[in-house]
Amino acid sequence: MNSKVQKPTAAFVAAAWAALLLGSLAFAIGLWNAEMQLSEKGYFATVILYGLFSAVSLQKTVRDQLDGIPVTGIYYNLCWGSLAISIFLLAVGLWFSNLLLSEKGFYAMAFLLSLFGAISVQKNIRDIALLGDEVEK
Repeated sequence: MNSKVQKPTAAFVAAAWAALLLGSLAFAIGLWNAEMQLSEKGYFATVILYGLFSAVSLQKTVRDQLDGIPVTGIYYNLCWGSLAISIFLLAVGLWFSNLLLSEKGFYAMAFLLSLFGAISVQKNIRDIALLGDEVEK
């Protein structure tokens, strides 16, 4: 068994899923109820999906490196760049939107909570799968 990997506790797994679901759901409900054009809603929906994918991809890449799985430098940097770009796109979209400052803060926090949740859920899934494989061997 790999001594670096510990099985995540049920509480941490639940907290990770709660962060992902609550952050994403809050962001989606906020967009649904927002008084903005459909194109603006589409922009913000695309940004959160891009951010979630970037965060999971980055977490997997970092973890692959730690586990000794080869990762090219260009892909590693692309993952970091994609995450930074998604955050930048959210910031630009919020900056130029006609939302109240409190609404902008809401979207930013829901976005960041979703990213944290996605990273944590992906880590937990990988740890549980790795430990499951080692138990079967």
